[in-house]
Amino acid sequence: MTQGTQTAIRCAVMRGGTSKGLMFLADSLPADRATRDAVLLAAMGSPDPREIDGMGGAHPLTSKVGVVSSSPRDDADVEYLFLQVWPDRPEVSDSQNCGNILAAVGPFAIEQGLVAAAGPVTPVRIWMRNTQTLATAFVQTPGGSVRYDGTARIDGVPGTHAPIPIEFADVAGSSCGALLPTGNVTDVVEGTKVTCIDNGMPVVCLASADFGLTGAESPADLEGDAGLRERVEAIRLAAGPLMNLGDVAGKTVPKMSLLSPPAHGGTVSTRTFIPHRVHEAIGVFGAVSVATACVLPGSVAHEVAVVPEKADGSVDIEVEHPTGFFTVTIEVKTEDGAPVVTRSALLRTARLLMRGEVLVPSSVWTAA
Repeated sequence: MTQGTQTAIRCAVMRGGTSKGLMFLADSLPADRATRDAVLLAAMGSPDPREIDGMGGAHPLTSKVGVVSSSPRDDADVEYLFLQVWPDRPEVSDSQNCGNILAAVGPFAIEQGLVAAAGPVTPVRIWMRNTQTLATAFVQTPGGSVRYDGTARIDGVPGTHAPIPIEFADVAGSSCGALLPTGNVTDVVEGTKVTCIDNGMPVVCLASADFGLTGAESPADLEGDAGLRERVEAIRLAAGPLMNLGDVAGKTVPKMSLLSPPAHGGTVSTRTFIPHRVHEAIGVFGAVSVATACVLPGSVAHEVAVVPEKADGSVDIEVEHPTGFFTVTIEVKTEDGAPVVTRSALLRTARLLMRGEVLVPSSVWTAA
C-alpha cells in the first residue's frame, strides 16, 4: 500500500541457518523483474557498504531475500526463489540457491497459511526455483504452531533452537548439468589441480597447500591477501566455462573452497570464497558439494579428507569451517563407472525475528 512518499510491503525478517534476510510472499512484490529488483535494493539499502538506509546487514550473508508462493506442482507445496542483494553494488542475483534461507521457507509457509500444520512435525515440500529441484523441510508444529525453541545447535548461530532436517532430491548437476561438469574428477586450471563439482552449488575444490596456506587462516587474513584473491579469481574465471556456467565474471558462482586436512576431528577443513568475500562459515549447498567431493576417490577433497563410513553405506561428512562444523549425510553409489548421489541430508534451524511491513520510497514503486 502506498501512502504519502512511501510504499509499505508485507514481509518477515527471518534467520535461516547462518544467514538472515527478508521473506516475502510472491504476490506482495512487483511482477516486473526490474521493478522488483529496484524495490529489493531500496528495502535493503543497497548499494551502500553499510546498507544504512535499509534492512540489510552490510554483508552478503545478511542481505538475502526469500520469495515464497504456493506451488501448482503435484510434488511440491510451495515454491521458493532465492535472491541475493549485494551491499556494495546495485545488483540482485538469482544465479544461485541458498540452503540457509531455505531453512526459513518451511516455517514461513506455515506461518503465512500456505501449508497447514499437520501434527507434531509438518513436512513442507519446497520447489527451489533457482535450481529447479526439490527439497523437503521437516518443521516442528506441536499444537498447530511453528516451534522455534529446542535443543538443536548449529555452529555459527548462538544458542539452541528447534531442529529443521532437510532432505534433497536430485540436486546433483542442478546448475551445471552434471555432478562433475567437466567430466573429470580432477582438472588442471591455471596451473592448479582442482575438482569442479555441483551437488546443489557449483564449487571448485582447491588444496590450501597449493597456495602455501595451512588451512587455519582466518577469513580476514585471506581477504587481505591481494595476491591470493587474484589467483583464486583467475582460476574461477577459467573454471566457469568448463563447468557450463559461461562467463562468470559477474556471477556469484562457482564458489571457491580451499581445503585442508581436518584440524578439529572432522572430515575436512574449509575456507570458502563466495566468491570475493570469504564465508565466516560455509553455505549449505556449498557444504553439500564439498562433502560429496570428499567421497569421490581421486578428487582434491578426497586426498585431504578423513572419511568415515557407516555400515549402511552412507557417510556423515563433518565439514569444518571458520566458526565450527557443518554435518552432511551423503549416500553415493557407482553406476556405469560414474558416481551417483542417492541422498543428501542436513540439519538447520531458523527463527522468525520480525513480521510487518518494510517501507520503500514511492518513487521506486507505487503499489495499487
